Amino acid sequence: MKNRKRRRLRFIILSLGIALIGGGIAAVFAFQPEYAYMPKADNVLNPAAITAKSRTDQDVRVYDVWGKTVKTNGTVQAQASADGKNELSPGQGAVEINEALLRLGRKSFYKETFGNEVFLTDIMGIVDGPLTLPKIAKAIVKLQGKGTSNLQVELDKSVKIGNKTYKKGDLIDTGIDVPKGAYAPLGMPVKFSGGKLKVGISCAVCHATVDAKTKQVVEGAPNADLNAGLLLAMATNSAAYFTHTDVGNLSRYLQDMSKGTVPTSDGKTTTLPDPKKLEADVDETLAKWPRGNFDSTIDLKSNPAQIPDSFTKDAHPYGWSGFAIAGPFKGLGTFSNNVHAQNSDSLAQSEVSSALFGIDKELYMGTILQNAANPKFRYRPQSGQKPSEFFAKVDPTPGVPGTNELIKLPSYPKLSLIAPDGLFASSPGYHVGEQVNAMSAWQNTIVPPPALISGKPGVLDEGRAVFVKEKCITCHSGSAYTNHKIIDVRTIKTEPSRARAMKATESIFGRASIYAPDTLVPVKKNAKVLKVPAAHLDPKQVKMSFAHGESQGGYKVKGLIGLYWTAPYLHDGGVAVGRNEQIELGIPGTLQQGIAPDPFNSLKALVDRGLRKKVVAANRADAKLRDVHVRGAGHEFWVDEKAGFTKKQQDALIRYLLSLVPKR
Repeated sequence: MKNRKRRRLRFIILSLGIALIGGGIAAVFAFQPEYAYMPKADNVLNPAAITAKSRTDQDVRVYDVWGKTVKTNGTVQAQASADGKNELSPGQGAVEINEALLRLGRKSFYKETFGNEVFLTDIMGIVDGPLTLPKIAKAIVKLQGKGTSNLQVELDKSVKIGNKTYKKGDLIDTGIDVPKGAYAPLGMPVKFSGGKLKVGISCAVCHATVDAKTKQVVEGAPNADLNAGLLLAMATNSAAYFTHTDVGNLSRYLQDMSKGTVPTSDGKTTTLPDPKKLEADVDETLAKWPRGNFDSTIDLKSNPAQIPDSFTKDAHPYGWSGFAIAGPFKGLGTFSNNVHAQNSDSLAQSEVSSALFGIDKELYMGTILQNAANPKFRYRPQSGQKPSEFFAKVDPTPGVPGTNELIKLPSYPKLSLIAPDGLFASSPGYHVGEQVNAMSAWQNTIVPPPALISGKPGVLDEGRAVFVKEKCITCHSGSAYTNHKIIDVRTIKTEPSRARAMKATESIFGRASIYAPDTLVPVKKNAKVLKVPAAHLDPKQVKMSFAHGESQGGYKVKGLIGLYWTAPYLHDGGVAVGRNEQIELGIPGTLQQGIAPDPFNSLKALVDRGLRKKVVAANRADAKLRDVHVRGAGHEFWVDEKAGFTKKQQDALIRYLLSLVPKR
């Protein structure tokens, strides 16, 4: 098995090399070979059964209809609704969940980038700085197939980020996962295009991990030590990601007129930000993100949150604030779409930059493109062109903002419940939302592996009794141990900054609509448009999820499935404790030291006020964590001696929580 995989990787590399050296350059350019690792079942710790049919009735067909699961006998037509329409037709928003869809979902989870390698490689330069593809490949080969949950990569050049200098030859912790027997990173597809190797990201880079002991893949578990902030900071044009940091208004970075001016949308002119100053500040902020965290919001504030798990069945709404609350699969499609329509391509927000950031479209695009890694995408003010005019000539996806494979929804440029960015990830040749729906359906089949912690039946029963007595079940109920509610930030008392991150979307929010799921991409004129049902949603909950109106935002009640695999805890991942609860406290005592948070002790800190106080103090003592709003505070529901519980009862509760599996 190992030899076959080695031969396959060597074949890919040698094929590219031979084609180029031997005069087959034109063929390689035309073919554009690519590779992404997808593990076989025997290298997965929790392989899901790829089936959508009942084991007792092979004729049962399953559909998702705007989040409602409907089963029907495949040999009998579904009954028509009162107005004569077939509820289970694509024209009514129905998505059939069959084995083909689930297979596409798993494949897309591991391999689909929606073209984000263009933004990440050509514009951002993520492997053009001290971190390079040859050095990543060297580190993987050095593993000799043993696998790792933290690929250590040698830097190709020195770089200063903030007050720290990373020297050429230093090994850095990337948090990139490589499964045993694999010779490619998990969730990082590589493609040869436009004369160079490009790297993109798929869902698996964040929402799957490698078990530290077996080196097998754990599907659905968050990559808790992915050093995303540092990896982004080491890109040559990290400034392209400035909306995810706290640089605020660009006016303080604008250069003098001698550097050239840019025509703006209103017929005036402006200068662009000083690329070196902006780059330095963005780099410094990104490098402060804790490992395992990522800022998926674009509010000109640095709000990294813990990468969520993909144990998604019945765990709606999705996203830490619960913003993914409507649409297919109870909003899971909205959540999955957000990554590709917003987080992996900053240019996608160019048409709404004025409303969201108060930044003119041309200034916004010029800022992102002025230092692009690939000269093809590099904008020069001296050209006399508007940045939008320049980009239109090199745009790989004409007619859609940005470089990713997206479609404009019917209400665009209005934002909506189904697409808080107004766009939806869909590749040409597929149906609208097909890949996103497939990933949603497949993620709902993922079940975490059993917790590797002892817990006799009597102990678990006692833990369950404590869970009920302390009324945890009031919020953490149902099949996924959530009541699906969003709690006001002032009630839950966690970090308020993140809860308000989507407030600016209110000014351009519209009625949610999408094309019927059998619509082919590219979408033709007069394609059928469907209104996304929202009447069943509590308006107060919706406002809270986006911090619209007078709301200051909130956080959803998280499900409790797979807690063993998702430490540290809370939305900011600040509740972290290592095996030594005396000194391995908070993020400074764990992840910053390369120490994995211990699930038992971290969960103990969630319910024990004495230990939590120490954790919060450790986090607050770190200036970098203060700057990015990571504390580990809030959710003050205690099961400790002051609350009238014994250590034995506390221990039982923790073991019970770590043992929870989905109720089917």
